[in-house]
Amino acid sequence: MRNILTLLSAAALLAVPTAAQARGLNSNFSQAVTGPIKLEIVVSEDLAHRANNLPKKISQRGSRTRLNATFSGNGKYGEREIDFLINDLEEELLRDFDKRGIVLSDTAPTILRVTIEKVKNNRPTFNQLKEDTNLSFTSFGTGGAELTANVTTAAGEVLGEAEYNYYSSFNDRPIQGRSVWSDTSRAFASFSKQYSKKLARAGAAAS
Repeated sequence: MRNILTLLSAAALLAVPTAAQARGLNSNFSQAVTGPIKLEIVVSEDLAHRANNLPKKISQRGSRTRLNATFSGNGKYGEREIDFLINDLEEELLRDFDKRGIVLSDTAPTILRVTIEKVKNNRPTFNQLKEDTNLSFTSFGTGGAELTANVTTAAGEVLGEAEYNYYSSFNDRPIQGRSVWSDTSRAFASFSKQYSKKLARAGAAAS
């Protein structure tokens, strides 16, 4: 039994979220969204903190003595990883917006701000490996992401809001071959596809 627990702990398995957490996209638009949109992608204050630190709440740091141990205490991803996540999400949105004819402009009065609230990586990041010598790149676990989106006018009027939440489970598919952010990238792609459809329909409703 001790050998089995040691092996699982060394694999640094991430906690499997409940079914309620993996709820997908929830969005609404109070008004039609017309004209070009300015796209902004940011990370939450909590995620920005975790780039170089452990979570502020001790309860979110996980435990290496249980089967739901988290990579480097669920933090210390590294600034480079945060930049990668922002660019990854931006590429997905730009591609799907182009497919659906959603026009983007840096000077548009309508602003879409997408916030990466939380992420979970499938494997340790380079910075986590450097910070924690107990980790190995062969460690793996489930991953995913949580995002929010707000469409506002220049005056601050909210035209639409959205929440998205996806985490994989060990029942989805084999996870041993996944890269650092495989499930997070999958979440970004799914959010982008679903939200771009909703946004396009919100614009079509006004025409």
